[in-house]
Parts: sequence; C-alpha cells; structure tokens
Amino acid sequence: MKNTALTETHKALGAKIVPFAGYNMPVQYEGVNAEHDTVRNSVGVFDVSHMGEFLIEGAHALDLIQKVSSNDASKLTIGKAQYSCMPNDDGGIVDDLIIYKIKDDAYLLVVNASNIEKDWNWIRSKNDIGATMRDLSEDYALLAIQGPKAIEAMQSLTSHDLSAIKFYNFIVGDFAGIEHIIISATGYTGSGGFEIYCKNNEVKQVWDKVLEAGADFGIKPIGLAARDTLRLEMGYCLYGNDIDDTTSPIEAGLGWITKFTKDFTNSEALKAEKEQGTERKLIAFQLEERGIPRQGYDIVDGQGKTIGVVTSGTMSPSLGKGIGLGYVPTVFADVNSKINIQIRKNAVTATVVKLPFYK
Repeated sequence: MKNTALTETHKALGAKIVPFAGYNMPVQYEGVNAEHDTVRNSVGVFDVSHMGEFLIEGAHALDLIQKVSSNDASKLTIGKAQYSCMPNDDGGIVDDLIIYKIKDDAYLLVVNASNIEKDWNWIRSKNDIGATMRDLSEDYALLAIQGPKAIEAMQSLTSHDLSAIKFYNFIVGDFAGIEHIIISATGYTGSGGFEIYCKNNEVKQVWDKVLEAGADFGIKPIGLAARDTLRLEMGYCLYGNDIDDTTSPIEAGLGWITKFTKDFTNSEALKAEKEQGTERKLIAFQLEERGIPRQGYDIVDGQGKTIGVVTSGTMSPSLGKGIGLGYVPTVFADVNSKINIQIRKNAVTATVVKLPFYK
C-alpha cells in the first residue's frame, strides 16, 4: 500500500485508515453522518491525493485529448475545467476524468486513483501524433475543501477573490503561503468549495493552514466514507460502481458529456446508440420503506423477477431514507416507476426519482 504525504497526519488525528485504490486512506474520523453534515452545512477538508494527474503538452495535445475523450475539449479556454470520460473500443468507459486547460497546448487530466496505470497506458496507446505526456501522480497532492462556508473560510489564505472563481473554473495563484497552486472550483459533494493541487512537499503546510483558517467556521477533516454518501446524494457516478468498462456513457446518463461534434474513440457506435436508444439505463431510486440498499443487491419487478442490480446504495444522511443507483431495462426507467430492491428476504418497494436526491 502506498501512503499520501498526509497519511501520518491522518493517523495522528485518529482517522480510521483503510486500503483504497492501492493507498492507505482515511475512511472516517468521528463518523460518517457527522462528517457528512459538516460538509453539507459548513466546511470540511478531504485528502484525495491518491488521484492521478497527467500533463499533456505540445502542438498535438488537444488532438490527443479530443481523440480519447467524449466531451469537446476545444471549448476549453485557459482557466476552465471540463468533466469528461474516455470511451473504450467496445462501448464501455475506460475512466471518467476532469480536464483542465492550464495554458495554450497544455492540459492537466485528473483521473481516478484505481485507474492511473490503466488510463496512462490507454492514452499512450492512442498517442500516435506526438503529444508530450507526463505522469505527475506521484509528485502532486490534492485537497478538497468542500461546503457552503468554503469561500468565506479560505479567503484569508489567498490574495485572489475566491467568490469570483465560477464553477468549473480555476486559477493558478498563491494559497496558504505558497505560490503557483491550482485553486479549482470543482468537487464531488454538491455543496460547493474548491479543490487545491500542490506538490507533496507543500501539502502539509497547506493542510495545517486550511484547518487553522477554517477553525472559526467549524472545519473538520473528512474521510472517504462521507465523500461517498455526499456524491451519491447528488447522483454523481463512481467509477467501478456505476460506470466501468462494460457501461456506455449513454446508458449511464452521461450523454451530456458525449459530444458528437467531433470524432473520438468509438464515437460512431455511441452516436448510433444515442439515436436508437439503449436497452437499459442507470436510474436513481428511493426506498419507500425502511432498509438500506447496497451495491450488488438485486432489483426485482412486482413478480419477484430480477431486472437489474444496485450499483451504489446507502442510507442518505441528509434525507434519512435509503437511496441508490442501478441499471434496469429502459421500460422500468421512467421517473415515478415502482421497482423493488431485494434486501435479504424482503423485496422493499422503491420509486425511480429524478436526480439529485439532495436538493
């Protein structure tokens, strides 16, 4: 197991450390529900330094990114970020990612920790056009400062106006006494805030100053367990659960990041799928009775026949109800459709709902 630059810091704070994507990561500190509520109502900080960062540079950088990604990266200007995915050759997804335009002919790709090697090899296999590729994953740390009080709590750490950074925009500037840090108005919680990219040898100073600056606003360190409940309440896909090498972006509800204004890997087949419709769709559901849906539970119809599977599920801390995502045949996918989740011996009634769960 690898460690992030802050692993010993998390241990000293009493975090429960678990193996995740090849790293020792803090799963929780004081408890999932308390940490979840901290992010929803004030501000929390996550160490997500296990994520991967690739720098794609040169005259052909955009050409390579356009080839491997589903979204249209030509729309990016310097200081803007874009959510996208990398389709494979068989209709599935290699990974989802965020693309940052750092400067002309230079892009930062942020990928999932468990897919760093796979993604690197995939992009490299498509790079027959001479783009320069650098894997920065081992050198960079990433902190997510999330919550409605994030701007106010962090403003003292930078000379830049944090409130002026729009959603999915970023700046490179001073933060916590260090120059040239990426301050990005992105996140995986739905409660606002920033993601901070810095070097491993800088992150301890940043972490300490973030906790110090946020103390009057109730900031707390947050683990990966609350990160999962927060993202699920928003209906954000998690790679390995809701999307993977066998799920298409169309059936996963990611048509909005799949732009057919350009050619990309498997774009013709995906375009046909979008036009003809998919046999199954990723749905969001809410339980009508007590129970907690878990990944891998069967979704069944009124006669008890298995029609799908839960890909993500939890007891929503904000709603106090069981919520989840899963794939079902398209005929069951309409909002307000009734389905059942097989929880041990009980088929628990659920309703298909529109995302996000938490509004």
